Amino acid sequence: MRSTARACGLVVVSVSALLLASPAAFSIGDKKGQAPPPSGPSGDSSGSTLTAKATATQIKVTQSNGSTSGTSPKALAPVDPNWKPPACWYEPVATPKALKAAVDRLKKNPNTDLVPVTPTLSWGEDLMVDHYEKGKAENGSGDGYENYNLGKDGMFWRGVINQDRANDPASYDCEDTLFWQNARTLPANKHAPTPDVLAAYAYNKIKVPETEIELKPAAKSTVNVPTWVWLDKGTFKPVKVRAELAAAGVWAETTAKPVALHLNPGTGDAQTSPASGDCAINDDGSIGTPYTKGDAGRTPPCGITYLRATDGKPYRLSASITWQISWQGSGGAAGNLPDGTFETTQDMNVQEIQSVNR
Repeated sequence: MRSTARACGLVVVSVSALLLASPAAFSIGDKKGQAPPPSGPSGDSSGSTLTAKATATQIKVTQSNGSTSGTSPKALAPVDPNWKPPACWYEPVATPKALKAAVDRLKKNPNTDLVPVTPTLSWGEDLMVDHYEKGKAENGSGDGYENYNLGKDGMFWRGVINQDRANDPASYDCEDTLFWQNARTLPANKHAPTPDVLAAYAYNKIKVPETEIELKPAAKSTVNVPTWVWLDKGTFKPVKVRAELAAAGVWAETTAKPVALHLNPGTGDAQTSPASGDCAINDDGSIGTPYTKGDAGRTPPCGITYLRATDGKPYRLSASITWQISWQGSGGAAGNLPDGTFETTQDMNVQEIQSVNR
């Protein structure tokens, strides 16, 4: 490895790392970028971000969950099967001081500590010194830099791969060699970390409450007798996930708002109320109406009537909540993302008798 690094100045990392290497042509809006707040980007002078693995993002994700129910470990499933979060983007990874320190270490020990200049490529001493210290242009890397841009206000940026899409060939799209970006600006690149990119990244981090519906009767339904379905108010409230890349001064807050419950009785021998199986969420956040003794014989606003009894094997009732997704971010940016769904199932036994003591 040493001869390769010294003679050619270029080292390709292992095949496993290459396999770790965005959506194709993922649209992120203004290519000029939205300037971060006046404080500008900050950086780690120790260089730890420079040497981090390709999927180690600095984006901080926090969730605010207003529900009274516990969250699920499963992510939302986008209604649009073709939608995907961004596969890669660029982030600031090193100050001039940190980059110089990395190359100084390389000079002392050229056998190790090669500098990663893209998610899949690392350079040895020769290329690093020529390009970042002496200002020499390299193929595909543009003009070089004089003395690591020491004294200038900004940072060196590199591509980061979304670990949720690490095996997607699109994650190779962020292969621009480690480049300079002035403070308080974003790269003029379709893979810059603009607010909509962060919002889409946050989508996959949303954890919504488990769908635990209330049933009456709870354990066993009766043929031709409606089963009432409801969720108490306060069970489902909007869930917000904030994704922030502080080093670039960019943030986005993605909000998931519950808008409907869909019932699938698990058999064709059943009728749902409404007929579509879609129960709207009421203004107070509840779904359907709780059953009371005076409701016998009435059709529930949200429910199921089974027409055939089970025969030793219960029906699998599924209940899925549709969540409407919107976002807002730094610089006044805002938009929408595809609706998401979360589904749970439970066994339903149905008996033949035509009356039941409620």
